Amino acid sequence: MARSRIIVIAMFLLISITILTTPLLADKYFLPFSIIIMLLSFVPFIIRFERRKVAGRELVLLAVLAAIAAVSRVPFASIPSVQPTTFVIIVAALAFGAESGFVVGALAALVSNLFLGQGPWTPWQMYAWGMIGLSAGLLRNTWMMKHKVGKVIFGFITGILFGWVMNLWYFVSLDESITITAIIARYSASLYFDLAHAFSNVFFLIIFADSWLKILQRFRKKYGLLDK
Repeated sequence: MARSRIIVIAMFLLISITILTTPLLADKYFLPFSIIIMLLSFVPFIIRFERRKVAGRELVLLAVLAAIAAVSRVPFASIPSVQPTTFVIIVAALAFGAESGFVVGALAALVSNLFLGQGPWTPWQMYAWGMIGLSAGLLRNTWMMKHKVGKVIFGFITGILFGWVMNLWYFVSLDESITITAIIARYSASLYFDLAHAFSNVFFLIIFADSWLKILQRFRKKYGLLDK
């Protein structure tokens, strides 16, 4: 178990470093390469779930959570960056673990964009939300995630980081050279939306986290779902 967790973390770090350094290593073909990396990010989790012999009802539970996270974006579509999606992903990861959190996050982006519009940005959203679920799951037994303050801090930080990852997508999509001025301008322009996402995470975690976690953990214990 510990060995497989180390492999997952190593894969995550390798993929993250590759994504961050790709714009520095080439002058074109950013988009095809980024999509390939996003698809590769699913490999360790597919292997992990295959080894765990996930039951049908466990897959249904993950699908339902992903659907809730996805559909929750739609009513808030008119308010940029404000949605309960990240909150649902975080509590799913805290209740069922890192792999489940990643799957819920990635599927939530894919499914929600069926309503809001698919595009080359979708793999980046899948990756960003998947990594939020992965991180929350890896930290779920730490002091930070066992206290409401820690969850709130995590939600705020990940709200900002989600926007930063999506800013990378913007630069990858450009056909022109990237300058420091352009980077500063882009990140400054997105600050409002990043803060809106961060504070909406804080709100949903403060109001709903405890009740959601109690319900999900009760299901996990009662029916033996996704036990490690």
